[in-house]
Amino acid sequence: MDVIAVKGLDFSYGNTQILKNINFTVPEGRFAVLLGPNGAGKSTLIKLMLGELPLSGQTGKIELLGQEIRQFKDWKKISYVSQNGMASCQNFPASVEEFVQAGLYTQIGKFRFAGKREREQVRRVLHQVGMGDFAKRLIGRLSGGQQQRVLLARALINAPRLLLLDEPTSGMDEDSTTLFYRLLYQINREQGVTIWIVTHDRKRLMAYADDIWLLEDEKMKLVQP
Repeated sequence: MDVIAVKGLDFSYGNTQILKNINFTVPEGRFAVLLGPNGAGKSTLIKLMLGELPLSGQTGKIELLGQEIRQFKDWKKISYVSQNGMASCQNFPASVEEFVQAGLYTQIGKFRFAGKREREQVRRVLHQVGMGDFAKRLIGRLSGGQQQRVLLARALINAPRLLLLDEPTSGMDEDSTTLFYRLLYQINREQGVTIWIVTHDRKRLMAYADDIWLLEDEKMKLVQP
């Protein structure tokens, strides 16, 4: 099954065309990477896939998990990690475990306390990303690499089938970046989560990626394998 299928997609901002006749698929369980220069439309494509930009008036279609994006309902099966996603949380008085637990609001409700099962879910994903010992630490006191791992834990808390990431290692040092990529690879291989990551870091991701796509000059092509 194709988790992502984009067919004949055109997209313009006003009179400026950003994407032209984009076609690609990502089968379930793949680790796929999207490369491209700044301004090529990579983030625009992710926003279209997340439903943050409307496709009305545009040509082509996007399907996620076999459903056309305009009618897509299974958002709990898709998680997203953004670039510098913790920027607004630096002074927020929440601990790591509280931040990750907030990702479970669809299960427990916004104003209810987490039960034993939910607390165990939080503990499990924090250990999975190597942040189990930081559960009580305030988010603002973590390094950039640690914060991104917490964001990853929150993205994993609902056991998604598809994980979308937009430049998730921006601002990380080399060691933190390498650790983050290894975590993604482990999650992909051990849990079968399909990964679609937007990045500039082709060199390091070549060792992990099943497919590498290049978006350039409004068009997209497969460059690996």
